[in-house]
Amino acid sequence: MQAKPLIAIVGRPNVGKSTLFNRIAGRQKAIVIDEPGATRDRNYMDCVWDDKDFTLIDTGGFEPASEERILVQMREQTNLAIEEADVIIFLMDGKDGLTPSDIEIAKQLRGKDKNVFYVANKIDGDRHKEMLGEFYKLGIDHFYPISAQHGLGVDELLVTVTHNFASITDAKDKQDDQMKIAIVGKPNVGKSSLVNRILGKERSITNPIPGTTRDAIDMIVKVRGKSYLLIDTAGIRKKSKISLTLEKYSVVQALKSINRCDIALVLIDAEEGLTEQDTKIIGLAYERGKACIIVVNKWDKIEKDNSTVGKFVDDIKDKIKFMDFAPIIFISAVTGQRAPKIFDLIDSVYSQYTKRIGTSSLNDLVEKSVQKNSMARYANRQMHISYATQTDVKPPTFVFFVSNTKGIHFSYERYLMNQIRETFGFDSVPLKIIFRKKK
Repeated sequence: MQAKPLIAIVGRPNVGKSTLFNRIAGRQKAIVIDEPGATRDRNYMDCVWDDKDFTLIDTGGFEPASEERILVQMREQTNLAIEEADVIIFLMDGKDGLTPSDIEIAKQLRGKDKNVFYVANKIDGDRHKEMLGEFYKLGIDHFYPISAQHGLGVDELLVTVTHNFASITDAKDKQDDQMKIAIVGKPNVGKSSLVNRILGKERSITNPIPGTTRDAIDMIVKVRGKSYLLIDTAGIRKKSKISLTLEKYSVVQALKSINRCDIALVLIDAEEGLTEQDTKIIGLAYERGKACIIVVNKWDKIEKDNSTVGKFVDDIKDKIKFMDFAPIIFISAVTGQRAPKIFDLIDSVYSQYTKRIGTSSLNDLVEKSVQKNSMARYANRQMHISYATQTDVKPPTFVFFVSNTKGIHFSYERYLMNQIRETFGFDSVPLKIIFRKKK
């Protein structure tokens, strides 16, 4: 099971990291969700380049010696990205030449046992190339001159960076049917306790399978005769101190696990309620079309009356309108209260996530839906749907062939989605609808 590689762009402030990020990410349309609560800060992006897919992270400015609070935070964030990334693009400014900060960053990267590509940016012509000699003082064999702003050299850099990545086509062929579950959430919410509860107190590692990162271990756990793959559980327990202090950037870790899973168990702390950070992690799962179960942990610590659960559920659904179909379960990982019920939910969500609908049943529904609520006119013509078909699962994906893709209003798309949900029992998983022009 190949994980999607993570590429981090690091470097001191103002060397053009965001420009390079936008240059690489801008090849495809960014996924922007207009609904409230979905994640909006674009410091990471799923990218596809030459049939290879990867996740790109833009780290804030990285000033190794500064004590100013904001720069310290940026440095910690960068350290976390470096810790999580598979490949690092270390960006320097070709016009400024080599600076003490660059030398310091290079020193830190050297101790990381990571694949690092040294890149000099802002090289717009031969006159800038003359200054490149001094970068060899870093003791590197090769570096890449580029201009992120004009795109010069970026393709050549990407060819080398993605050289060993699996192609999407190969990855699709190799997909296995093992149900993959990721436990994600911010630090100190009880992820390790839940893993231990699932695995049985002392049997920490029942069946270690080397994961994709050096310290990640996936575990197969058997429950009632069914086997489930828990993703990167070692990572939950032995992350560095940086990650634990940096709640804000635990998103970077969640990203890796979410990219690889079918179902994300998002743990939230009952005493804190749903935080902005939780919402961001749920937004990541939503953007990637992953199924999600919201697990409210530490429920034993809450004083309850008859309306407590109802209020809590309403509050969560209100904050994650884009994912309000995700089931919610209240547990205590420490006492074990209701924890075994998680697997009933996982089974039911997975069966929806992998469900296929026959083309004729789908088209019967489309016909009824259009009769009940006909499509609006567009460019003075009546819009119509020729036919629809399900093309994929994980998430269930439906393609509608229509007279004009521009004429589809998002409210009509939502109407069709709700009809599919109600009729075929997709009430707990994300669905994807694609409109194509009928040839």
